[in-house]
Amino acid sequence: MENRIYDENNGLWYARQGDYYLPELALPPEEEKSIGIWGQRHLQYLKEHKQLIYLNLLTGGRLNEYLVSIEGQAEDMFSRLAKEYANRQGVTERLKAENQLEWVQKMNNIRNCVREVVESEFIFL
Repeated sequence: MENRIYDENNGLWYARQGDYYLPELALPPEEEKSIGIWGQRHLQYLKEHKQLIYLNLLTGGRLNEYLVSIEGQAEDMFSRLAKEYANRQGVTERLKAENQLEWVQKMNNIRNCVREVVESEFIFL
């Protein structure tokens, strides 16, 4: 018996596994783009809580593209909100020069608040 056979009816190759021939299936090729922290967090969320959506994106070859989109949107929102919050709270370069510790405290607080907003809007949908 052959280890591999080709079925002309459906265009698939089959590999012998013990007494059975199983189809050799592969996911469609997908362009690899780097995914940052927001995309990775959303990916982990999909794997743990939204398996059906994750599998549909993965098997459709759109997972990486989707995560890159989420990454870009989340990063844009994070940057915009951080600047906006800093302006509202009077966190300026002048404060940074005069009192670095207070500036760091305020910026850490702003980043934490903005991170929660971005996570609720994009990551944990």
